[in-house]
Amino acid sequence: METLLNPDAWIALLTLTFLEIILGIDNIVFLSIVSGKLKAEDQPKARRIGLLLAMLFRVILLFGITWVMSLKESFMDFDWGFVSGGISGQSLIVFAGGLFLLYKSVSEIHHKLEGEEEGTAGKASNSLSGAIIQIALLNIVFSFDSILTAVGLVSAAEPPVGFGPAGALEIMVGAIVISIIIMLIFAGPVSKFVNEHPTIQILGLSFLILIGVMLLAEGSHLAELKFFGGTEVHSIPKGYLYFAIFFSLFVEFLNLKMKKNAKKPVQLHNNKILDDKLKDADYNN
Repeated sequence: METLLNPDAWIALLTLTFLEIILGIDNIVFLSIVSGKLKAEDQPKARRIGLLLAMLFRVILLFGITWVMSLKESFMDFDWGFVSGGISGQSLIVFAGGLFLLYKSVSEIHHKLEGEEEGTAGKASNSLSGAIIQIALLNIVFSFDSILTAVGLVSAAEPPVGFGPAGALEIMVGAIVISIIIMLIFAGPVSKFVNEHPTIQILGLSFLILIGVMLLAEGSHLAELKFFGGTEVHSIPKGYLYFAIFFSLFVEFLNLKMKKNAKKPVQLHNNKILDDKLKDADYNN
């Protein structure tokens, strides 16, 4: 009750919910592309299972936050002269997720540009179980990123400095559940829009490549990689990445709008020709 009556807790909840939705955009794009290759009746099921898995992973990781934070500790240090660092559980998971996302995005773009959508690519992930496995693997990576953001935003210090461990956990779980519910509502229309427009699909896959590169940089940063005696690998600020994504989407929406407007005069012209032909036919009869 103390958390519910605290205005700062509500502000933290709304802020974290908004951030969780923003961080979940890449998840929805990946869900749309993977589920779009399934049968029509299996697509909603894949989206629901994928988002519910995302919520489940995030909540489990929150309750095991001590274990998650312990993964920051390096379990293997190395120094090979030209490169040095320390591999930790977090860096390994994030780096592997970036590689998987890069591989998946590039291979999907290749299939689409080479016209293999109905052939090799269609058979590759035609089963619901195969799609869910891919979604689950990537959700683990996205969940780590989401939880680390939540922990950094909501203070678990004792009041009045923070919300206390129990209060912080309530806020983070609440934000995750609300954000997933919102994404469940909009996942269907977003997936339909993405799959109906090939240019949006290519744009979405390009976003996933960017996110894959960001995860590689983040994994390298967590491993504290240094090249040639001291050049560190820094993580890429997410704000720059999401600005590029939203700006690209804005430009593409303008292109779609212009294309739609350009079709209207042609349609009106064709309708006029058809009306004239019908009038001539009626006159001759």
